[in-house]
Amino acid sequence: MDIKWKKYSHLVVIKLIAFIVAIVCFTSALMIFVNIIIIKNADFGIAFEESYFLGTDYVSDSSNILTSLRNITENYKSEEHILKGGSLKEIEIRQREENLFWDFQNNSRSYNPNLTHEENYVLFKEVYAAELTELKDRLITEELQAYNSVLRELEKYQGLIYYAVDSETVFTNSTNKTKDHFQSFPSYMVFDGPEYKVFPQEIQENPHYYWITSNTNQLGHQDKMYIAFNEEFLNSRIGEWKENKVLVTKGLYQITGFSLGLALAFIYLLVVIGRKNGESQETPLNVVDRIYNDFKIVICFTLIAIWIAAISQINHVPIYNLMYPVTLFIASLGLIFLLSFVKHLKNKTFLKHTLFYAIFYKIFKFIKEIYDSGSVGIKVVLIVIGYPVLVAITFFMFPITLGIAAWIALRKVKEFSAIKEGVKRVKEGDIHYTINVSGGGEFAQLAGDINSITDGLYKAVDNEIRSERLKTELITNVSHDIRTPLTSIITYVDLLKSETDLAKAKEYLEILDQKSQRLKTLTEDLFEASKASSGNIPVNFEEIDIESLITQGLGELDDKVQDRKLEFRINRLKDKVFIKADGKLLWRAIENLLSNIFKYALEGSRVYIDIIDSGTGVMLIIKNISAYELNISSEELMERFKRGDESRSSQGSGLGLSIAKSLVEIQKGSFDVEIDGDLFKAIIHLPK
Repeated sequence: MDIKWKKYSHLVVIKLIAFIVAIVCFTSALMIFVNIIIIKNADFGIAFEESYFLGTDYVSDSSNILTSLRNITENYKSEEHILKGGSLKEIEIRQREENLFWDFQNNSRSYNPNLTHEENYVLFKEVYAAELTELKDRLITEELQAYNSVLRELEKYQGLIYYAVDSETVFTNSTNKTKDHFQSFPSYMVFDGPEYKVFPQEIQENPHYYWITSNTNQLGHQDKMYIAFNEEFLNSRIGEWKENKVLVTKGLYQITGFSLGLALAFIYLLVVIGRKNGESQETPLNVVDRIYNDFKIVICFTLIAIWIAAISQINHVPIYNLMYPVTLFIASLGLIFLLSFVKHLKNKTFLKHTLFYAIFYKIFKFIKEIYDSGSVGIKVVLIVIGYPVLVAITFFMFPITLGIAAWIALRKVKEFSAIKEGVKRVKEGDIHYTINVSGGGEFAQLAGDINSITDGLYKAVDNEIRSERLKTELITNVSHDIRTPLTSIITYVDLLKSETDLAKAKEYLEILDQKSQRLKTLTEDLFEASKASSGNIPVNFEEIDIESLITQGLGELDDKVQDRKLEFRINRLKDKVFIKADGKLLWRAIENLLSNIFKYALEGSRVYIDIIDSGTGVMLIIKNISAYELNISSEELMERFKRGDESRSSQGSGLGLSIAKSLVEIQKGSFDVEIDGDLFKAIIHLPK
């Protein structure tokens, strides 16, 4: 007991350690990821970048700057240009006007549906003149705000020098606008029409260099765009890049290590959790496992949503540090629920252990119990009430519900027609006809009952015919077997009356004695067969060693064995097995079988007796080779007065097997015979 308890405690401790390792590893890896992505605003790809100029930060900043300069020179140009409406695009104005026209068309009383679209549009401009003027002012205001936003965006880049020129606009923050001036900075990009030059040249090897060129491909021959970064800008950006690279690289190693620990601990928990105890076939469940699975799923998604909402509000380190224990708690609860799901999956109760399933199963079971136990009237009432409710619930798929109902109704009509046709066929005398109605409904049960009636009728007719045949054969066989010795007795009595020779008279008396004994034996066998088949014999059950019973009986019959030159071989059990039977009746049944063997077995052949332990009982199998050709079935051979030789020239009565079968059956056993060519096999099975 102590060893088992220590082993159980050891397993509990290992599970607890694995659980803690999984939670700590998961939380640590997740918070490192959050720190890199949200707090530091870094990209994991930076760990694989060779330098700042070959990374995404440089091309991203450069692309944003070029986009802003192009917006200013090509679209906004200047504040005065915007205020004059020069930056407005006709397509945008047209789109806004279309929105107003849609409002005019649907909400204004001035709209005339009898007019054409063009005529209504003219009317629209008159009615909505103030709105159209306000629309243009609002668009100019939006353009001005966008222009100022671009300027503020450029001002954020401390150490940026730029010069952009198109056919009409010059935009710069440098007094010196020459190429040489811009090329004197440690990093620059000079785009002069189709010609360009960048420094350092390794920038062109950046896999995202196309971000830059996509903003300069549309420059005209007279357009120019120079940008340069001074040392202050580059030193600040390169230093930040290096810090992020170290942070991300270290974070990746940490995440990999924690992920490996999480995987090992989690796999161990998946294997050992819910392991069956002893001989129990069900996974043991605890308090958490008894909570409905759909409740646990809702709780998990709610906790995840709360965590995501909290993480999205992180903007500085103190809140980040506070989120670690919160994440640890949520992860612990989530893992507990997840392992509970695993238990139910192993126990095959995941779906069954949900509130949704429990409610609908109880409703379904309640309705089914009423439906199964009720009369046809109750079932019809349930269908009449239930179908409209089902239609109301599934209103969104009403055609499908209606189609299913029509299909079911058509099936029921076909089933009714099949039953009607079947009853008509049976009524006309075709008792072999079978009504085929599948399923388990009322019509299927009715069809099954009708089929049972026809089967019973067919069996009754067949049994009646068979009974008449047996009666005829029984009378014939009994008459033959009784008449033969009786005829002999009458004949020899007549001879004895007129015989004067004492020697012959003595011979006649011996024959008369044999025939009378034969007639007596036949009468006793017939009487015993009648008693055995009726069960009117007292049975005294006791423990019997069947092997000893057979051995002792064969010893008493040794003279007959030697006379027929038979060789008996008994296949014994290793251990003694006792059966529950009446010793006298059992030996009488076995003696009948042995008597058959002495009468009908091939002289000089072997007889096999097998004793087999079948678990709940004992099988006794007796096999011999018949001296007569067995040209009848085992069923016919079991009938009274039936013999293996149809000529009935042997001395048997044909009652031995019938008596043996009846004697075995009243001892709660079973008796059967099998025929394979000339091999005769009798099988007795009795309980232990």
